[in-house]
Amino acid sequence: MKKNILLTAVVAAAAALAGCASKGPQPTSYDFGPMGAPLAPASLAPSGADSSSGTSGTNGANGAGSPAAGIPALVVSDVSGPASLDTQRMYYRLMYADARQSRPYAYNNWSVTPLQLMSQRLKARIAQSGVKVVSTTDAAGGLPLLRLEADEFAQNFDSATQSSASVTLRASVFRNHKLVDQRTFSRTARAASADAAGGAGALAESTDGIAADILAWLANMPK
Repeated sequence: MKKNILLTAVVAAAAALAGCASKGPQPTSYDFGPMGAPLAPASLAPSGADSSSGTSGTNGANGAGSPAAGIPALVVSDVSGPASLDTQRMYYRLMYADARQSRPYAYNNWSVTPLQLMSQRLKARIAQSGVKVVSTTDAAGGLPLLRLEADEFAQNFDSATQSSASVTLRASVFRNHKLVDQRTFSRTARAASADAAGGAGALAESTDGIAADILAWLANMPK
């Protein structure tokens, strides 16, 4: 009888501990969310990039352009980048404490790696504009190749209550294995909230902004 009582007590205690644990922080995965409507024509204008330096600012210029003009089909490579972007961990930096230290969120991660997220979104945006997107494994001879390399993909906290997302990509276009042009595009977006959810939204917004800049650049690419 005593053994049964003891066993019941042990089971009850374990159940109570499990209940307490279930009330703790739960891991959450983020992605870029729905792609939404096609990019507005005004956002497809050249972003004021300096052709000598190949760097675009964070704000697009006024104007319009047809991203499909002259490039009906394009081979688009997956985005490459540092090892820190080839993991599902979500990172942030406290610019006001130690900007050199990248810190991981304890209970938040990406559904796939940032390199995969950027690859998926950029290819989808290019295809959405009317350009036929071809993978590197299915590439046909003569098609131009767009190579994408990520230099920055970060959520930065300027204070404990305010953060922003910064994305920098280097894009190169090749024809017949020869470099046609190369540009570096950077976008920054303010996060709606000072947490992982706000960072995910701002990083998606920055990536979409870069997609608009790349489309405008492609529209003005020499035939």
